[in-house]
Amino acid sequence: MKITDILLKSEKPTIYEKGTCFMWTDPHISEQLLSVHLDPDIDLASRKRTSILKTIKWILDLHTNLNKLSILDLGCGPGIYSEIFAQKGHKVTGVDISRNSIDYARNSTQTKELDIEYINASYLELELPKGKYDLVLLIYADFGVLLPQERIILLQKVYESLKPNGKLIFDVLKDNNIEQKKIPKNWEVCDSGFWKNKPYLALSESFIYKEQKVILYQHNIIDSDENIETYRFWTHFFNQKDLKLLLKESGFDSIRHRDNILPEDGLWNGDNVIFTVASKSMEIT
Repeated sequence: MKITDILLKSEKPTIYEKGTCFMWTDPHISEQLLSVHLDPDIDLASRKRTSILKTIKWILDLHTNLNKLSILDLGCGPGIYSEIFAQKGHKVTGVDISRNSIDYARNSTQTKELDIEYINASYLELELPKGKYDLVLLIYADFGVLLPQERIILLQKVYESLKPNGKLIFDVLKDNNIEQKKIPKNWEVCDSGFWKNKPYLALSESFIYKEQKVILYQHNIIDSDENIETYRFWTHFFNQKDLKLLLKESGFDSIRHRDNILPEDGLWNGDNVIFTVASKSMEIT
């Protein structure tokens, strides 16, 4: 392999240029992600258990007028939030693109004898039932990794799937201190690790696109056969005005924000995260 090949892969790409690989369906990487999801003491893949419980309490406190909610948990992973809602008596459907996570969630649900429906699919492609849900969730900043057109598609799907006055609740990363949220260029050599179960070299770096308030987190993975795989994560940052505009354009109203749900713990918690509640308009008959 020529060093120029690696240098080319390390150049700043055009905004929203796709990588060559998709992390969430890779068999090896999805196993690594599952183990991270299930660790209750770290804020990776899922948040710490204490933060999850606090978030769920806040969500349910918004729905004290309804004893049993019909909930759609998008990007549910191994079902951590879904199980807690189901244990509290709510009817839950969880959707995730990772087969590994959904298999774990289904097995866990059977063991605990919970009534949860899990669907292994991309929520951008899944046909959602109309007017079924009291609440749709998209938790842990998933909204911010969607491309602009994908956000429009998702918001339209969610709006149609909600009952009148149903709510969408999601969280995003705030657009403060964006420069601090870059990662420095880093080289890592492993015999086996997160990206592969064989020797590899990982080149990780990030690029800021200030006008769009986007950071690209990029990982070039070079294996022992000199193949280069490129993983790209386009991460958007928002303020309340940005979110209100997006949601209004998709028909939502009664839009509210909270930025003190999570503990102040680094750049990815506390005041750096905005939780948003948006309601579907009551239908006029």
